[in-house]
Amino acid sequence: MLLNQLNAAASPLTPEQVQKLQGLVAELNPIQQAWVSGYLAASANSAALAGGMATTASNVAEAATLTILYGSQTGNAKGVATQLQAQAQARGMAVNLVSMADYKPTALKKEQFISIVVSTYGEGEPPEDAEALYEFLSTKKAPKLAGVKIAVLGLGDSSYEFFCQTAKDFEERLVKLGAEVIHQRADLDVDYEDHSEVWINGALDAFEPDLKAQQTNANVVSMPMTAGAASQYSKQNPFAAELVTVQKITGRDSTKDVRHIEISLEGSDIQYQPGDSLGVYFLNDETKVDKVLATLELDGDTQVALGDDTLSVRDALIERLELTQSYPGFVEKFAALTENAELLALVEDKAAMREYIEARQTYDVIFQNPAKVSAQELVDSLRKVQPRLYSIASSQAEVEDEVHLTLAVVEFDGFGEQHLGGCSGYLGRFAEEGATIKVFTEHNDNFRLPADDNTPVIMIGPGTGIAPFRSFLQEREARDAEGNNWLFFGNPHFTQDFLYQTEIQGYLKSGLLTQVDVAWSRDQAQKVYVQDRIREQGEQVFAWLEQGAHVYICGDATRMAKDVHQALVDVIKAYGGKDDDSAEQYLKELRSANRYQKDVY
Repeated sequence: MLLNQLNAAASPLTPEQVQKLQGLVAELNPIQQAWVSGYLAASANSAALAGGMATTASNVAEAATLTILYGSQTGNAKGVATQLQAQAQARGMAVNLVSMADYKPTALKKEQFISIVVSTYGEGEPPEDAEALYEFLSTKKAPKLAGVKIAVLGLGDSSYEFFCQTAKDFEERLVKLGAEVIHQRADLDVDYEDHSEVWINGALDAFEPDLKAQQTNANVVSMPMTAGAASQYSKQNPFAAELVTVQKITGRDSTKDVRHIEISLEGSDIQYQPGDSLGVYFLNDETKVDKVLATLELDGDTQVALGDDTLSVRDALIERLELTQSYPGFVEKFAALTENAELLALVEDKAAMREYIEARQTYDVIFQNPAKVSAQELVDSLRKVQPRLYSIASSQAEVEDEVHLTLAVVEFDGFGEQHLGGCSGYLGRFAEEGATIKVFTEHNDNFRLPADDNTPVIMIGPGTGIAPFRSFLQEREARDAEGNNWLFFGNPHFTQDFLYQTEIQGYLKSGLLTQVDVAWSRDQAQKVYVQDRIREQGEQVFAWLEQGAHVYICGDATRMAKDVHQALVDVIKAYGGKDDDSAEQYLKELRSANRYQKDVY
């Protein structure tokens, strides 16, 4: 309510600042909001009293500040960067924590101490919010960084070929510009939490002497971080929610099994915005866990140590360890444990290893290579289960204490076994309505509706990519937004795969949806995809862009997002009279203005 008034009133804030303020407030509980209010008031009063002195102090402090730049696709890198910030401030260091999306690359020439925390996704690609800075560092405009001290941390997934490639590239490019690495880069896998703590301590030990010496010489006093309560529920402390509804929304003859999931957040005070994601912890299939125990001739009641906890090996396998997503690290450890010649050969051949794990889940590696190992050895060779993130398909303005998901059950056959995705199989097939599900929200400030409700939006979301756009439409309806809304949606068949058909038709009838273009790829001899519809509507698409429309893409990163991007380039060339480079630059400028945003996976 307050922020709606803020939008309506004559405000000194820009629309982008209002949007960021909305994002911050949504993450805070009432106590935290009160603290921030008091802090801002005190800060304003101090600035007024200090007058011109405040600018001088700020400039002096700038030279002795640790700048932490993060690029985060799913929120993990942001979380580690925030930990780095908190621990640096606890040591009395001046810190500037900035998303790469909000960082002006030209400011690099003013830096002396930089820490990079960045994830990698897809084929070794930078996250969306890191793209501009990543590209800038390879241009002639990038400044010389002689004397600048850096430390880089990469987050990734070793089951992918280009593990932590973005972090490697950032470090290499900064070093080429003259920067000095003062703490060794760490490339961390999905179970990064313990290792990131070690890296943070080492990096701060490296930065602290020089940074504090400059602060002392400049007579800079670093304000300690006030102990404000962290978010009550998080990846480390998920909320025990109730699974309310699991409903199949694809037809009986569909090749896809897509489920609409409703989860109650009642009693949590969890707040989320359209564009955010929900993290979900899941349980492994008990039948397959029992088969693992039988294959390895283990007693499920055998006690094992997992971190600081002691529990039965069966409970550890069901609740705490990764058994679906395969990765090289497990094969390497299991090969060493079992002295299996075939697996040991894979360890020496990365290409063969990649091919081997691509067709298998961790279960398969065990089932196909029975051996005698102890319960503790097995547990030590597996990594902790990681929550899966899903784009939220609802607006709290509509569903209040609920959160909705649009989930495709991952399913395939192989080696005589039915394979289901870990979390999608659990939510879509095994968990019963009424079950307790551990969840948390992950905020995504790089996928947000325009702050101005009059702004038109173009939403491109084939398949389950429709999820965040359902939340967008619910939100815009609740806010009585006047801006036009255009949806591009695609799937194989109209009769079997039109997700949320009734809702979409209702929004068309009410006028909330100005236009819908659908692409049914298998309903005719020639396949038709959303990118084809974009080209067909190219003149109108370009007209919307020229009128200030924001463009959003959600779904598959490997092919769809790239194909849609190329379609937009083609449209801009055809109707904007531009060549390839100019059309790409047009989209880069949209991205810089937060008018071209992606939620891809």
